[in-house]
Amino acid sequence: MTKIFRCPKCDVRFDPPMAENSECPHCGIWFHKWNAAPVAKDGPVPEETLPEAIPDATADPASYFGRVAALLFVAIWGVRLVAMDYRDAEINSSFMHNIVLPIHEAGHVFFMPFGEFLTILGGSFFQVALPMGIGAAFLLRQRDAFGAAICLWWAGASLVDVAPYIWDSLNPQLILIGGHTGEDGPHDWIYLLERLGALGHAHALGRAVHHLGTLTMIAGVAWGVHWLWRRRPTRGK
Repeated sequence: MTKIFRCPKCDVRFDPPMAENSECPHCGIWFHKWNAAPVAKDGPVPEETLPEAIPDATADPASYFGRVAALLFVAIWGVRLVAMDYRDAEINSSFMHNIVLPIHEAGHVFFMPFGEFLTILGGSFFQVALPMGIGAAFLLRQRDAFGAAICLWWAGASLVDVAPYIWDSLNPQLILIGGHTGEDGPHDWIYLLERLGALGHAHALGRAVHHLGTLTMIAGVAWGVHWLWRRRPTRGK
């Protein structure tokens, strides 16, 4: 029976080697269902001969087509978010805003030890940084590029959510937590842009962040499509 000396997904080496029909104790794949790197019967395969591990969609079609459905869902959702008018904060009534708002508020708390400016910036920063950090963990620790692509889309959606906040700074109209508007006292981006001497550029910056978020979501979806295309079911198997 073929022995597995190295996991083709997470790259962990086994000593003693594991059976081909067993499960990786680190990442959970079943070796006989993974169409990946060659394995040696008598010893490890040299590093330079190992190709990239690519799962076969025919081995687990439910997982593959579940990812297809998830990517289609976020692509359609992204179109709806981008279509919302950032000039009047239409996104604030969306489900996405309800997701990122607690993350935004947590960012303020996490950055409190670093002074007033970073505490206020921390809300908007954290709602974008968190999905980027989770995506990095998917990619670097789990070798899950599809999960990282979805997180990249999420980071883009968070940028789109921040854009109306920046735009509003020049002529504050947003209703903030507690029922106050920016006219009752400076909200995050009024304070930040005033400190940076850039309040007069609020509309241009808000527009730029909206467009950057849009491009980031497109990049996430494109990455997911590329991942799925490479692992598409192949006829004749």
